[in-house]
Amino acid sequence: MTTPQLTCPLCQHTEFLQQQGRISSKNNFIQNQVTLMICKRCDYVLPFWENRSKLFDLS
Repeated sequence: MTTPQLTCPLCQHTEFLQQQGRISSKNNFIQNQVTLMICKRCDYVLPFWENRSKLFDLS
């Protein structure tokens, strides 16, 4: 099975910057690490739960 190409849902660009971030619950009790894929053309941010992407290779 081949890995699908990650594509921006707004502009259909396929080049991204990769950053690490955290998403916190309302009261900061839970913090989850996420990988943020930022479109190089329009700056749209796609969040992925850390190590949970089964469709795209984010390594």
